[in-house]
Amino acid sequence: MRLDKYLKVSRLIKRRTLAKELCDSGRVKVAGRVAKAGTEVSVGDLLSIRFGARTMEVRIERIAETVRKEQAAELYTVTRDERIPGAASDDSDDEEDAE
Repeated sequence: MRLDKYLKVSRLIKRRTLAKELCDSGRVKVAGRVAKAGTEVSVGDLLSIRFGARTMEVRIERIAETVRKEQAAELYTVTRDERIPGAASDDSDDEEDAE
């Protein structure tokens, strides 16, 4: 599955266009490498997503074309979620959209 679609289906990012923008700006990594929106992801991949002063790492547990809102969190496991203290958030809108 494409990375941008996975981010949207899993509800890590609210809209697919926003997911594509984050990927194309180099803020999403798959297995430690900067990934474009069209990068194929699979079960077990480790994603790192940077939202301004926040970095979140998740491991893909399952891939599905569609899921209910209540089941979206079952598609991944958060391995790290941290904020950089004192860092100015240059894109607070992106962070709000991701939640």
